[in-house]
Amino acid sequence: MEYRRLGKSGLQVSEFAFGSWVTFGKQVNGGDAVDLMKLAYDNGVNFFDNAEGYESGKSEIVMGEALSRLGWSRDSFVVSSKVFWGGQKPTQRGLSRKHVTDACHAALKRLQVDYLDLYFCHRPDIDTPIEETVRAMHDLVAQGKVLYWGTSEWSAQQLTEAYAVARDLRITPPTMEQPQYNIFERQKVESDYLPLYDLIGLGTTIWSPLASGVLTGKYNNGVPADSRMNLPGYEWLKESGPVMPALPSSNKLASSQSSRTRSAYRSPISPFCGASPTATSRPSFLEPRAPASCRTISRPSHTERR
Repeated sequence: MEYRRLGKSGLQVSEFAFGSWVTFGKQVNGGDAVDLMKLAYDNGVNFFDNAEGYESGKSEIVMGEALSRLGWSRDSFVVSSKVFWGGQKPTQRGLSRKHVTDACHAALKRLQVDYLDLYFCHRPDIDTPIEETVRAMHDLVAQGKVLYWGTSEWSAQQLTEAYAVARDLRITPPTMEQPQYNIFERQKVESDYLPLYDLIGLGTTIWSPLASGVLTGKYNNGVPADSRMNLPGYEWLKESGPVMPALPSSNKLASSQSSRTRSAYRSPISPFCGASPTATSRPSFLEPRAPASCRTISRPSHTERR
């Protein structure tokens, strides 16, 4: 496993992270969660990604119980949460100071940790001033409850504004952003954020590097009955974005590569990416990917941007 600094921070995270969206609290619980996390950790993964919105907090409960059972030294791993979708009531959603604070306290309890290494604003909140969110995040950092805060799926303009507010107020700016990034979704990472990597030292921890499993080849002959695209509540994945229309071309890609080469190619890690959270419910999915973790895809030039 290789490790990369998260943006301009001194924190080093593994190229591959362990994600829990869809799986923990839905397909995976108890001992299976322990086994999966141990396999990842033993192969060098040090970043475990979660969010309050994953299965309405159940994902964090499962991960917290696994962390407790595994008993790893707290200084040997990185754990994250994200804030936005906490419930149905007005005070349980968005990025108000109240919800940002309440969600942090709830995540600490569910994950059974004293602090969050990474805390993301899961989406932008048009109803809350960015300054209010930035101040709330800074306060949590100052209190020792959060070490680094960041965003997910924010625009380059919103990120620039958040950074400018923090610098103007001389408080903690965002360190990282978590956008979707795979061969179908490249615009933000390779184009929109490009000036921010050098300008503010932005780091990224991407989501859906395998395009919800499309790039594994598992959908080459249709949608398997036990796949996430058939899970109740996740039917939208079948029609999401460019993924399903791109299946024929992704099938060609899968059939033209050796299994190990495909594993490396499917990992869209670039020099400005800190980690790539991958969620799985099967140990067999993790095992063959360790040898490929040292391979990287070259940083795109300006002419390669789409």
